[in-house]
Amino acid sequence: MNAKILVACANGAGTSLMMKMTCERVTKKLGMGVQEIHHCALSEGVSVARQYDIVFSPLNFVNMYDSAKAAGVNVIGLRNVLSDAEMEQHLVETGAVEKFKA
Repeated sequence: MNAKILVACANGAGTSLMMKMTCERVTKKLGMGVQEIHHCALSEGVSVARQYDIVFSPLNFVNMYDSAKAAGVNVIGLRNVLSDAEMEQHLVETGAVEKFKA
């Protein structure tokens, strides 16, 4: 099974694109199967989050994804949105690495 991943930041421009690149590196390193990684603005992310398996967002916006979380989406808040190590740690701790092993 391959993961559908959403990365969202406040404006959906530079930061979310860099988050996407970080996510690509980390998931490849961890050997995860990935179907799609979509980056967007927070407003779009909140409206489409239920269509994804994993959502990455800055920590201070995580509560905006409560309905997606209630629907079973793995919502992960990041302190440092560009940290490979932090993203990797969360993917391991939440069990996403095992669930989406390629």
